Amino acid sequence: MNYLNQFLFGYYPYICLTVFLAGSLIRFDRDQYTWKSDSSQLLRHGQLRWGSNLFHIGILFLLGGHTMGLLTPHFLYAPFVSAPDKQLMAMISGGIAGLLGFIGVTILLHRRLGDPRIRINSKTSDILLLVLLWVQFALGLVTIPLSAQHLDGGLMMKLAEWAQHVVTFRAGAVDLLADAGWIFKAHMFLGMSLFLVFPFTRLVHVWSGFGTLAYLVRPYQVVRTRRALKPVRHSASAPTHATAAPELVLEPGKTA
Repeated sequence: MNYLNQFLFGYYPYICLTVFLAGSLIRFDRDQYTWKSDSSQLLRHGQLRWGSNLFHIGILFLLGGHTMGLLTPHFLYAPFVSAPDKQLMAMISGGIAGLLGFIGVTILLHRRLGDPRIRINSKTSDILLLVLLWVQFALGLVTIPLSAQHLDGGLMMKLAEWAQHVVTFRAGAVDLLADAGWIFKAHMFLGMSLFLVFPFTRLVHVWSGFGTLAYLVRPYQVVRTRRALKPVRHSASAPTHATAAPELVLEPGKTA
């Protein structure tokens, strides 16, 4: 059992991070035409609107919250918020975001499996990814009542220290999880596994979201409008000249 814990929470995180970073770079370099979200909106958009919006609201909040909560050293926020208060705040906000995401991914999974047209046009990776996300959201919600049994923030601090030990390549990370229950460990394992499968699924489009920040600093663009120009009337004696489409100068981030 000790060897299994050492592998899952000592070596497996680095395997997942290596595949996540190297795999994303290789896919972008070799298969840019597959670098997309593969939307099925044209097949049916009703459920997609609700499911996608709820899922993205939940997952983006949780991704930011987990990143900040796990990787921020305790001494930075200790003067402002105590460990018990931080845990309570994380349980409430994370519970709300987790519930929204769980409802959203349930709608998306039902839509993908229940509609024959969408099902036949789905890749195996699409279905597998939704199942993994559904289980991950479910495990996360189950940890909330378990966390409510110890509101001192002790376990939360140990989980954060484990994550900080991993990203800073410090030894002893596995020992910090000795008191963590199997639900927490399953949630952590599945979360790392999502990074492992990231380069092989539609999740790669997340990188493109960060890439859009380049629009904030891009140079101005000179474009031509596509709007139809009103015909110009000329007198009988006046020569007719072609009217060129006006040029527009757009600010960064704006389109015609």
